[in-house]
Amino acid sequence: MSRIGKNPVAIPSGVQVTLAGQTLTARGRTDTLTLAVSNDVEVTVADGNVIVAPKSESTRARAMWGTTRALVNNMVVGVSTGFTRNLEINGVGYRAAVQGANLNLQLGYSHDIVYPIPKDVKIACERPTAIAITGADRQRVGQIAAEIRAFRPPEPYKGKGIKYAEETIRRKEGKKK
Repeated sequence: MSRIGKNPVAIPSGVQVTLAGQTLTARGRTDTLTLAVSNDVEVTVADGNVIVAPKSESTRARAMWGTTRALVNNMVVGVSTGFTRNLEINGVGYRAAVQGANLNLQLGYSHDIVYPIPKDVKIACERPTAIAITGADRQRVGQIAAEIRAFRPPEPYKGKGIKYAEETIRRKEGKKK
């Protein structure tokens, strides 16, 4: 029995969830997301809840049960409130700024890094050392945050680089005399 899969996904007010064949669509205030449901699970929308159940007792069906429920929950939360990922920049002279449809990063290289902002997410810089990535699709927001972090990952000796706001960097001592 899947601990995650057996819980129904509550649909908040302002969100419409429709099922057409094997395609589940969530429409809310911020965006519209779709999910192609696997053939191994059965999805029903009833009484303000989305219920996911396996079609058989196979290992794949049981694995897809919890996975599909988590994806449906991410869709419903994404179209109702959205997801945000915060990045912090540490280092002397390291900064970020949004210029039009691009994110301009100065990360200690000989050139600036220009990252084009996709249409489905919003990127904001409250401070030159803080980046906030917001969107409805949780996977997309996390992927873009990982791509930006990969330009200059944090290093363990001085802690310089781009890190997630909730991430802690394990520091090393460095060389001795």
